[in-house]
Amino acid sequence: MNSIMKKVSIGFVIGILSGLLGVGGGIFMVPIMVGWFGFTQHVAQATSLAMIIPTAFFSSIVYSLHGSVDLKIASALAAGSMLSAAVGSKVMTRLPAARLKQIFGIMLVIVGIRMVLA
Repeated sequence: MNSIMKKVSIGFVIGILSGLLGVGGGIFMVPIMVGWFGFTQHVAQATSLAMIIPTAFFSSIVYSLHGSVDLKIASALAAGSMLSAAVGSKVMTRLPAARLKQIFGIMLVIVGIRMVLA
């Protein structure tokens, strides 16, 4: 399978998981991009954010059609996160890749434990 088809296929699976689990895809895509595609941690995280936009848009439409989106809360959360995402992105560019991988891994472990125990 050529490189583009491999990426499209992985994107397809990630899209299903994103829609199913309500995640932007970064928890799946960042490790795949670093481990399988050889991306640096910085490029993987930034690319993951870029792919979240269309993925989240289409998933949100389907969820909205089923009455599962609270637009008031989503708007408030989006307002706060848009402002702080720029700060986080600037910090990310100043951290070494090894430190980013550690932070990302620790976040995944904490969230995973919380989800299993909740």
